[in-house]
Amino acid sequence: MALLITDECINCDVCEPECPNDAISPGDEIYEIDPNLCTECVGHYETSQCVEVCPVDCIPLDPNHSETKEELLEKYKILTGNK
Repeated sequence: MALLITDECINCDVCEPECPNDAISPGDEIYEIDPNLCTECVGHYETSQCVEVCPVDCIPLDPNHSETKEELLEKYKILTGNK
């Protein structure tokens, strides 16, 4: 699954630079995660880096974008050119 930033986000700016896929960007009111770029850090790290640094715990799995670890790894390979 991709991750999702909820409206509990306080715009603290710590998640955006942690994303290795540049999937996080400022939205109209809160930060947003592009599900087409989010791999939950699969291929990069053992854990999702944005979740690790978020001080308010507002980054759950996005139920609208369900993906297996294998699918996330394949997306990682496509995004990074590591086929």
